[in-house]
Amino acid sequence: MEQRPKGVAETEKITINLGHVDLGHIDLLVRDGFYANRTDFIRTAIRNLADRHAEAARHSITRRGLDLGLRQVTRAELEAAVAAGERIEIRVLGLVTIAADVTPELARAAIAGVTVLGAFQASAAVREALADRIR
Repeated sequence: MEQRPKGVAETEKITINLGHVDLGHIDLLVRDGFYANRTDFIRTAIRNLADRHAEAARHSITRRGLDLGLRQVTRAELEAAVAAGERIEIRVLGLVTIAADVTPELARAAIAGVTVLGAFQASAAVREALADRIR
């Protein structure tokens, strides 16, 4: 099992707006015991829809050249890229974390672009340094 660095959340919080009737339907199903709570209902609904479109998603992931899952970018990896005269392109569906010891200067020198469908975790300074490269 892959170790997660300290401070990496298992989930990402989002906010959605629902109509009163939709919310009432969710509450009814929760009250009747079909789901533990609203979050359980919403997660289940999302997973079911994602499963329904799994084949199309697989094709899109391949076509876009995305890595799937957790991508941890380390200082050593970035220093090696700079030493080799290269810049890396980060493309992920999932979670990207840039190590806390990565400086904004190193990030700019080593990272050509960041495409994340999911969540991107980096220090505020690194995020700012890469702002024009995050898609």
